[in-house]
This record gives sequence, structure tokens and C-alpha cells, in this order.
Amino acid sequence: MELLTGLVALDEQRPEENRYLAEWFWQIKSNKESLIASIDPALDAKEDIYETIYSIAALAGHCTARDPNHRPDMGHAVNVLAQLVEKWKPYEETDEFSGINMALPLPQMLKGWQEEAETQDFSGTSQDSKGSIPAKPSGFADSFTSADAR
Repeated sequence: MELLTGLVALDEQRPEENRYLAEWFWQIKSNKESLIASIDPALDAKEDIYETIYSIAALAGHCTARDPNHRPDMGHAVNVLAQLVEKWKPYEETDEFSGINMALPLPQMLKGWQEEAETQDFSGTSQDSKGSIPAKPSGFADSFTSADAR
């Protein structure tokens, strides 16, 4: 709700009818015109993303149900939002930014980064990171226990 509207959850400076974001949002979420009118102007929401906004608003409404037993579990929320991630693509002047193909869906980008990290050698010589750890100084104890238990 905060992300969609740009409002904080509780604002004593707002009028009584919309002081509490969750209560106010419950009143407007089912009216598409009211919902779109309440969207944060910073989002610059265009008509092509209205369906996404409606989905997020519906999820927010379910997550703020008065009865906790009527709220969805986190897995459901993740599944709803994951479907939207596939559709979202950051806007850039170019489709590649620092060697990252921004035209790919986010899950594919993540998989590519993971595969690259597995094959890439960051140290330049060996996959073994022990070479970068200095040997223990002379006189350094082999154990942190002592005979007199100090």
C-alpha cells in the first residue's frame, strides 16, 4: 500500500478519513478509479500497468485483513509477486548495462549471474580462496584452550 500510494502507514497530519493507510486503502481498493487516482505520481503509472496495480492492491488488501486467519501465507504472496516480476523490465537507455542483458526476465538474469560466478575465477589464479589468507604468525597458539583453563 505504501509503495502504491507513496503514503506512510500512519500520518497524524492527514485528515481523519485517510490517516490510517490500511483502513483508507480498504475503502478505495475495490473502486478502480479511486485506486488509480490514489497511485503515487512518482510511479508515473500508465494504463498498460493498471492490471498489475490491481493485482498488487488485491494482495495488499488480503494481507491486511482484520482477521489474521484470513491473511494469505507468505508463499502465496511470493507466488503472486513472482508472476509480476517476469513482466517487469527496468527502463534503461540501452538494453545492456555493465554487460547485463536487461532484455532478459529477472530470473534468467539471476541464473546467468550464478552460472558466471561458478565458472569465473575472481583471484586470477585459483578457485581456492585459502591462498589469500596469510599464515598464522609465529608464536600464535595452536589452540585457544590452556592447561590452567584461562
